[in-house]
Formats: sequence, structure tokens, C-alpha cells
Amino acid sequence: MSVRDVLIIGAGPSGLATAIAAKQRGLDYVIVEKGVLVDAIYRFPVHMVFFTTPELLEIGGLPLTSPNDKPTRLEALRYYRRVVDTFGLQVSFHEEVTEIEPPHTAGAGFSRTDGAFTVTSRDTRGTTRVRHARAVVMAIGYYDHPNYLGVPGEDLPHVSHYYDDAHPQYRQRVVIVGGKNSAAEAALELFRGGAHVTMVHRRSALGDSIKYWVKPDIENRIKEGSIAARFDARVVDITPAMVRIERDGAVEEIPAEAVYLLTGYHADVDLMSGAGVRIDPVTLAPDFNKETFETNVPNLFVAGGAIAGRQTGTIFIENGRFHGEKIIAVLADRLRAD
Repeated sequence: MSVRDVLIIGAGPSGLATAIAAKQRGLDYVIVEKGVLVDAIYRFPVHMVFFTTPELLEIGGLPLTSPNDKPTRLEALRYYRRVVDTFGLQVSFHEEVTEIEPPHTAGAGFSRTDGAFTVTSRDTRGTTRVRHARAVVMAIGYYDHPNYLGVPGEDLPHVSHYYDDAHPQYRQRVVIVGGKNSAAEAALELFRGGAHVTMVHRRSALGDSIKYWVKPDIENRIKEGSIAARFDARVVDITPAMVRIERDGAVEEIPAEAVYLLTGYHADVDLMSGAGVRIDPVTLAPDFNKETFETNVPNLFVAGGAIAGRQTGTIFIENGRFHGEKIIAVLADRLRAD
């Protein structure tokens, strides 16, 4: 049985940074990714511009160059491909981890003779693979698990939890549910792409976390009536032709050919809890040590967006990219000690 030192789940920036640190420390590692490289960034809106400056997205000391003050999605995708090639990282793509079984031995020891985690995965052809590792890092992000409204019609074909591009909605009536950054940016891009946009938000105003150059733009478009808005509103149900909302006790039907439910995301708590990680039932945050990022399961770590629970606005590439270095330092010290 081949046993690696560490298995990393997720090939986003935090997972890649963890792999770079593992390789530099001489640890035997592999990354298992269920989608494509930096899958969440790939699924961002096509024309998205990052909030931050290029150097704050960098990992492994490799520069991210851009002619702009803020890099684009396309530039980020190109950069992380270069990261993998430059460091020669081992990544297995299109392979979803379905189960993590902790070692049968107890304690936080880490040695080449201890019991190992058993990690089961399945690829797109349905083939199952089993790997073994002395430690596991869950850098699984959160973008692939949307927060569902739980209303009838949420699964209709014209309803999506992800916004991609405005062009298909030219001259279409579009309802966007949400009031934070992704909803505001999508509304503006759809409006300028020729769509008739209505925003529906459960609160009385747009979120404070909206990018500083986006917020006055969206507020002015709402004020002038270019983008319609319904605040303090709750979605009742969705039909093929409309979105039914309720506010102040009155029901309104808003016609829509497309609906975007941009209501946030959360990490895969089922995978974590299945491995024995304690999950807060309210915040969905895992139980972990804030210094080492080790969960209550010895040698099982979380990195990047996986630690955020529902509070996804607290973890970004800018801070999550440093988690892997701390995790690998802990694992390397344990290996030397044993």
C-alpha cells in the first residue's frame, strides 16, 4: 500500500499554495481536484475584475503581471496555469473525493509507520480510486455549494445560482435575487448588455461589502430606474414565466425569462462531517485550530474558503493563500520529530 505524506483536496489557490510548500519541504503529496484548475475562478463571470491588486493573488513567490491595476479573471487563469507548470505540481483533475476515512490509530502523531487516512474518489467515468495519506488538507473552497432558497421552481432550467455572461439575456427580462457584490455586478453587466433587470433583496438596502467603484454605480442605476429593485422582499416561488415575491404582506409577480439566485455559497460540510469534523450547525464552520488549521480530527486540516462556513466574506485568496504554508510547517515538524 502506497502511503503519501499528505493528500490535498482542491486545486484552488490555497490548495496550490499548500502543494508548493509540501514540495519545498520534501513531502510526498498529491492534489485531487473534482473540476478544472482553480475551478471557482474559472466559473466566475467571464468579464470579472478582481477587487485586489495582482501581488495579493500571488503564491509561491511567482509574480502575477498585469497591465491593469486589478487583474481580470482571464489573467488569473493564465497565472495559475503558470504556477502549476513552473513548480511541476502533481494534480489529478476531474476526480471528486467522496469519502475520507481517518486512521484507526488515535492521537496527533505523524510518522511513516502510523495509520493513514483512506481517501476514496470517483472520476467522471465513474471509476473509483482509493488513496492513502498520513495527512489530508481540505482546500475545497465553497463556490460549488450554493445557498438554496428552498422555494418551488428553484430547479427550473432558466434558474441558476451562477452568473456567467450578459449576452444570452439581451432584450430578456431578468430577475436577480441577492444584494451583495456578485448580484450588483451581474445586474450592471446585464443592464449594459441590453437586459431588463429587476433586483430582489431580502434586506432594506444593498450590502456594504460591494466593491467601492461598483456601489455608487448600482445605486445610481436603481435611483434613475434603469435597474428595478425590490427591497425587503422574499421570493415565494418561481415559475417558467415569473418570480413571485412577497413584501409588506403583498404579493407581486415579476415576469422573467431568466433568474439568477446569487444568494451565496458554503463549503461541502457533508464531506467534512463524514470525516469526523465537527461542524457548527448555525455557521457551518468546521472546528479547527486557528493557529495550525488542524480540525478536531488529528492530521486533517482545512485551508482557504473551507474554514469560512457561511461567512464566506471573511476568506479571500489574499489571506487563504498563506494557510498552506502554516499547515505544511506543522506536518514537516511532526515528521521530523517522529
